Amino acid sequence: MNRLADETSPYLRQHADNPVDWFPWGDEAFEAARERDVPVLLSVGYSACHWCHVMAHESFEDPEIARLMNELFVNIKVDREERPDVDDIYMEAVQAMTGQGGWPMTVFLAPDGRPFFGGTYFPSSPRGGMISFPQLCRRISELWHTRRDDVDAQAGQLTGALGRTALLDPGDSVPGADALARAVDELVREHDATHGGFGGAPKFPQAMSLDLLVRSLARPGTDRARSDDEIRAVVETSLDAMASGGIYDHLGGGFARYSVDREWLVPHFEKMLYDQALLTRAYLHAWQATGLDRYRQVLEETVGYVLRDLRHADGGFHSAEDADSEGEEGLFYVWTPEQIVAALDGDTDLADEVMAFYGVTPGGNFEGRTILNRLAHPGELARPGPVEDARRRLFAAREQRVRPGLDDKVLTEWNGLMLAALAEAAAATGRADWLEAAVANGEFVVRSLRRDDGRWLRSWQSGGGARHLGFAADHAALVDAFVRLAEATGEARWIDAARTTADALLELFWDSERGGVFTSGSDAEELITRNKDLMDNATPSANSLAAVGLLRLAALTGEDRYRDHAVEILRLAGPLATRHPSAFGYLLAAVDLAANGIDEVVIAGDRADLVDVAKRMFLPGAVLAWGERYSSPLWEGRADGSAYVCRNYACQLPASDPATLTTQLAGALAG
Repeated sequence: MNRLADETSPYLRQHADNPVDWFPWGDEAFEAARERDVPVLLSVGYSACHWCHVMAHESFEDPEIARLMNELFVNIKVDREERPDVDDIYMEAVQAMTGQGGWPMTVFLAPDGRPFFGGTYFPSSPRGGMISFPQLCRRISELWHTRRDDVDAQAGQLTGALGRTALLDPGDSVPGADALARAVDELVREHDATHGGFGGAPKFPQAMSLDLLVRSLARPGTDRARSDDEIRAVVETSLDAMASGGIYDHLGGGFARYSVDREWLVPHFEKMLYDQALLTRAYLHAWQATGLDRYRQVLEETVGYVLRDLRHADGGFHSAEDADSEGEEGLFYVWTPEQIVAALDGDTDLADEVMAFYGVTPGGNFEGRTILNRLAHPGELARPGPVEDARRRLFAAREQRVRPGLDDKVLTEWNGLMLAALAEAAAATGRADWLEAAVANGEFVVRSLRRDDGRWLRSWQSGGGARHLGFAADHAALVDAFVRLAEATGEARWIDAARTTADALLELFWDSERGGVFTSGSDAEELITRNKDLMDNATPSANSLAAVGLLRLAALTGEDRYRDHAVEILRLAGPLATRHPSAFGYLLAAVDLAANGIDEVVIAGDRADLVDVAKRMFLPGAVLAWGERYSSPLWEGRADGSAYVCRNYACQLPASDPATLTTQLAGALAG
């Protein structure tokens, strides 16, 4: 047993019984490396990472390889999801050395934390032209002891090249509507018209880019180079293909991380909370913008998956489900014809119908088994009665299988993303059970992930509590989540929570010299560099989240300082976003708010009919105040019984009936 047994990360605890003498990240490990005069071997991964498990099984569980690691290095294991600051710095170093990155990440550091060599997965024995992990360990140790000056020079050069995003200077202005039009044009050009999505294999959902296109589609008055039909074709082709492919769980709902092929058939089977959050929003907005029932179906099934399989009893949302079960990737999800017949109690006629519907064949489409899919009929997701009955029975049979591993830590950032999506979806659909779950999640986060002094924390795990100071992305995600929860519930306490969280974000993370937020707080551990998260990758960047959340909070509260900081973020990152829209999909949503303006909708008094109108329309450029009043110019002079549609706190005539409010909101949407 090494030092990982008491960690809150399930990923770290998975390695507690390794013969490797693992340290968690911290001063103790680096002090040990200095005392022994050996390098640090830093291994970074996460619980749902398939190749992390492969390398662990091949190398970290092998007594001889572990003996070698213990003899030559001080070994540190990091969960990238708990410590994105550490992961970000050393991933940047690996990408600088190799031109690529990924997990598991293996980096060799001097005892002062400076990296001098790194890569990703290394096999336990040489194959495919790759050096073996034991060979690499011996070579690194030899270099350390015989060519220390060269190692030190490499470490210095690499460290000097890190943290470049923090040195980016802001532009002179904020990108405008013309930049949005160019971004939409480029996304349409990058679209895979045959299979949907963008680019080739491996293919990721890119929910933020698709949501940006839906936002554009919802603004009929926007000046752009692409027609509504062209944009709608990209949106529908992509959303239909993803929901029809094997990346979507046709029995239990929810999406896998990505597809290894361009057709969306074979997924990398892990299911991440953040993907569910981002795709929930994309399908919600697509349903609102197009009225297509199939998107409502995907929305309901995806939220259903999260609430059924990723929710802690106290209201928090777990992080992920693994790709593997019983040692095999995807085994939980795939089927043979014989398994389907057995699950349907020998009803061969029904089995034939459901196998035809989901493309099940004797030879299968994945290692002799079949990943259920609807790719032969993309977008045709409605299930006939007998097929729906069979789906429920197949799901019940699948529940008896050994489930993939659950990463049950609760991350503040990812819970913020899911909370924002769930609150918005609950409001739009009128699902009281979803709203109840959203409120429970908000209360859990406030109760469990904040210290007594108000400092937000990053990660919570049952039995271990919360550890690690929260990062900028945690704060920024919560600002947006609390605002969305206030709009969904009409409760002023969530605006108060958004304000205090935004204040903490700006106090602890703001770069007063160049603008934007640093990844880690001014009160955090000092690493070899202080990075700034700008690009939207698997999740929105901290700066993108902050820009959207601060703009919307400013519109509701009238506090210009929130908007001023958001504008500074757009000056900093906006020029990059307009040149590389697929890498800044969420930031461009903030550009949309700044360029096209925010409409403030205020509904005073007990007017559930008017609130219902405002909630159900897709209004990407609007905020909603109703229910309990709070300190804001929006509430000044508002008589009960009417709705007010405003821009910069100048309002149209009061609307006292749903038809008038609908007309006013449609007019505001059209500009």
